[in-house]
Amino acid sequence: MPDIQINVLALLVATVAGFFLSFVWYTPLFGKAWAKEMGFDPDHTQPPAAMVKSLLMTLLSMFLISMVYFNNIAVWTPSTWGIKGAELGKTSQALQAAIFTWLGFFVSNLLLGVAWEKRSWKLFAIDAGYYLTLLLIMAFIIIYMR
Repeated sequence: MPDIQINVLALLVATVAGFFLSFVWYTPLFGKAWAKEMGFDPDHTQPPAAMVKSLLMTLLSMFLISMVYFNNIAVWTPSTWGIKGAELGKTSQALQAAIFTWLGFFVSNLLLGVAWEKRSWKLFAIDAGYYLTLLLIMAFIIIYMR
């Protein structure tokens, strides 16, 4: 049975980092392009109550992603199972966790959006880039703060 030790501080740091990445990615970096591809008015602003609700849901989403990701990384770490000497380096482990999780759980879903929901390849690129960046940041935080 794996011995998963939850580092609450790493979990919280990953959650907050994901929250701030969401803001930066979908506001100053790609906000207007994302809104256009989604069919939203890029100059429209939400009422304050709707904005607070959206921000709280984003924070909850980042917490859920970081918590499950933390556990997934731990389960795929040999020392969690008591196996010594089979560890990858921290950077290799973070890259492997991020890339495989991104390909299997995010890219595959985003491709379905292109195939069935008529989402554009530009929207695919914005969202896929976001999720890869998110997973990389979270993996490095989780692994280096372990």
